[in-house]
Amino acid sequence: RGMAKMAILINLFDDVPASLPEELVQTLLGGSGVRIERIVSRGHASPEGFWYDQDEHEWVLLLAGAARLRFEGEEPIDLKPGMFVDVPAHRRHRVEWTEPDRPTIWLAIFYGERA
Repeated sequence: RGMAKMAILINLFDDVPASLPEELVQTLLGGSGVRIERIVSRGHASPEGFWYDQDEHEWVLLLAGAARLRFEGEEPIDLKPGMFVDVPAHRRHRVEWTEPDRPTIWLAIFYGERA
């Protein structure tokens, strides 16, 4: 009988660098058709004219900070902690703004098939 794998305990609010020249993207878990990431922003936004157009669906939860998300052809959405968005694959979107003075922490789940 093999030993059960021990869970690694991670606090999503720990280990946030004081300086973030670029957005911090960390894969927390990956498996068959799913990937979970922690993303930390501080004043980061999508480059002018850039739109995400992903092959995967993305469910994203804002844990801390504040952000403004825009879907192509729609008004921006202001996100506060606890708010989440489910972004269908190939739905063009961009991050318009994240809070510059403190970290914005996202939990993003990328997945293939929708239920």
